[in-house]
Amino acid sequence: MKIGIIGAGNIGGNLTRRLTALGHEVSVANSRGPQTLTALAEETGAKPVTASEAAKGAQVVVVTVPLKAVPDLPTGFLDGAAEGAAVIDTGNYYPQRDGRIAAIEDGLPESRWTEQQIGHPVIKAFNGTYAQDILDRGRPQGTPDRQALPVAGDDPAAKQAVRDLIDELGFDTVDGGGLDDSWRQQHGTPVYGNRGDADAIAKALSEASPERSADFRA
Repeated sequence: MKIGIIGAGNIGGNLTRRLTALGHEVSVANSRGPQTLTALAEETGAKPVTASEAAKGAQVVVVTVPLKAVPDLPTGFLDGAAEGAAVIDTGNYYPQRDGRIAAIEDGLPESRWTEQQIGHPVIKAFNGTYAQDILDRGRPQGTPDRQALPVAGDDPAAKQAVRDLIDELGFDTVDGGGLDDSWRQQHGTPVYGNRGDADAIAKALSEASPERSADFRA
């Protein structure tokens, strides 16, 4: 499968490592240019590209940049993606880093905001996952207590494609509902950073509160 990854930080870098190891054709971009991705490309065999090129022909595109950087992504960067491409948003809103975003402060789910910025539906996944777990904690399907990840989004086909990819990476998934429900897996909720199995993740999603904690808003 052709996969484009925009963002080569901890999550983007480790997804690049695992997905290339699984035999996928991965293009990876960051904000500093492909010349800064030489080491990752040599390690993994991924193709270093510009952000404008990362989605070209991709069936899955992973956007894994700080929220404050989302509006700065190149205009039309998804235009060359494969028809029906699934776009994964791994982002989290941290006002101390991103500045205060009024729409999110007023209750708009983070991934709905990202969707509006890029003009394409997104699937929220990996946002509460420890980056090292992507490398270390994948297990074969059917393994007892296999770690599960929540996945939210409105497009059933795109959501299933993402869930299938996560299964291939070695994790179960739990349907987190539509994108308007994706606040249940935002930073500060019980599922964020949760390494539980599918039952534990479903329970954590059900226990989420839409109220941000005081320390989050500090």
